[in-house]
Amino acid sequence: MIFVIDGSSKVNRRLQLSAKVYISRLLSYMWSETEISRIVRIINDHPYPDQPLLPTLRCEIPSAALSTTFIENILGNLFAANSNGLKAYELFKYCLQSDFYTPSSDAFEKTLHILARMRYFSKVWELIERIKRTHPSLITLKSMSIVLSRIAKFQSYEETLDAFEKMEKNIFLGKKFGTEEFNVLIRVFSTQRQMKEAQSVFNKMHGRYAPNIKTMNILLLGFKESGDVTAVELFYHEMVRRGFKPNGVTYNIRIDAYCKRGHFGDALRLFEEMERAKCLPTLETITTLIHGAGLVRNSTKAKQLFDDITKRNLQPDTGAYNACMSSLIRSSDVISAVTLMEEMEMRGIEHDNVTYHTMFLGLMRSKGIDGVIQLYSKMLDKNFVPKTRTVVMLMKFFCENGRVDLGLDLWNYLVKKGQCPHSHALDLLVTGLCSRGRVEEAFDCCKQMLVRGRHASELVFEMLKRFLVQMEEFDRLGELENMTKRLKFLLPPPKDYSIGKSAFSSDNQK
Repeated sequence: MIFVIDGSSKVNRRLQLSAKVYISRLLSYMWSETEISRIVRIINDHPYPDQPLLPTLRCEIPSAALSTTFIENILGNLFAANSNGLKAYELFKYCLQSDFYTPSSDAFEKTLHILARMRYFSKVWELIERIKRTHPSLITLKSMSIVLSRIAKFQSYEETLDAFEKMEKNIFLGKKFGTEEFNVLIRVFSTQRQMKEAQSVFNKMHGRYAPNIKTMNILLLGFKESGDVTAVELFYHEMVRRGFKPNGVTYNIRIDAYCKRGHFGDALRLFEEMERAKCLPTLETITTLIHGAGLVRNSTKAKQLFDDITKRNLQPDTGAYNACMSSLIRSSDVISAVTLMEEMEMRGIEHDNVTYHTMFLGLMRSKGIDGVIQLYSKMLDKNFVPKTRTVVMLMKFFCENGRVDLGLDLWNYLVKKGQCPHSHALDLLVTGLCSRGRVEEAFDCCKQMLVRGRHASELVFEMLKRFLVQMEEFDRLGELENMTKRLKFLLPPPKDYSIGKSAFSSDNQK
């Protein structure tokens, strides 16, 4: 396709834009999963901030080849890979400079999430201010929730309220905050199990922002997550007294609260009450009850509930299968759980991280190292990348069972996949390797972490230092010390997590 462009013509300028869109779309089709993984690995392996990342991005991802889906996939992979948040930020900034790229809410939110998770709050506000000026429609309730949740987790109650207020006055310009924004703030404290703070916000602001049933369910969920069934029931009666009619979500929360505390009989009673109240149970309701049956080791009831799913014209999903497998494993019926996992495969229902984590736990307790190795091999054959919780569990199991070679194999597999394994996994692996005299391999793993712009723990540093001194490997010790010092200088661990008024004042003065 050829476009003849005359800059003086409005028509031709539109043709020029069409050409850019065409080329962008054409090239976006070229990005396969393999190519996305390659780019993620290049970004993770890059020694940023020791060396600038921008030239590499320009070389590996031509501006004309940028597409919305492509960047979303890369950022999603960087998030899952525990990548250095500033690398993701560099990528997103590079994309924003391109005329070919239109940023999406998803890409913006993923970048925010990666930065906030690592507590780079000054960069978070810097990014928000930039997007406010260029693409204000990308700033949504979800992005606000991501930022406030991390502030609530790592900062004080007052700082979280201050951030909420600044969102209203400085970020969401021209928009009057109402019940939806109020619900976001309530959810932020409730999901962090900060129920005194959540109640304080409710009592302080419910006159300004009229609460609805969603508000009450969020608070009820918070009490449930804190593990206090009594508090759940007290607040439930309080919401009814205030005139709110319970809905399906309300019942699901209460049922889950009883299940998690082992009061399965009370959960079944509520289930029956729910049906009498004409609140149709959902797949989530049944899945919750299956979990509850498993917690009291009633695998017969769990299987009955699982079989009832199709009878209710519902279709079991990965979560329902996981719940049933967990119930079987708690009753030491690992064989039936394995059969259920195979049934998922036959029905085309994907195994997720919970599936593997649940099965690994069951196999560790019943078949030991041999059973775990068999499932581990299958997982790798399917190119499945486990999440941090499962990685740490496997690493600990391998090292404690004298199979540090498998721990190293898992580490190398993750690195090859473009992951930056969690520091807990490195702690376990370095301990296992050093205790068996494999200090050189432990040093290499630590170096891989540092090169990727992630800090190793003090435990790892001191352990390697001790062994390297004993071996008189002073060159390697010097290299380790220099890399650690340089990373701390270039990328200091966040100390002051305050959002700071300067984050707004400096930008507003420009």
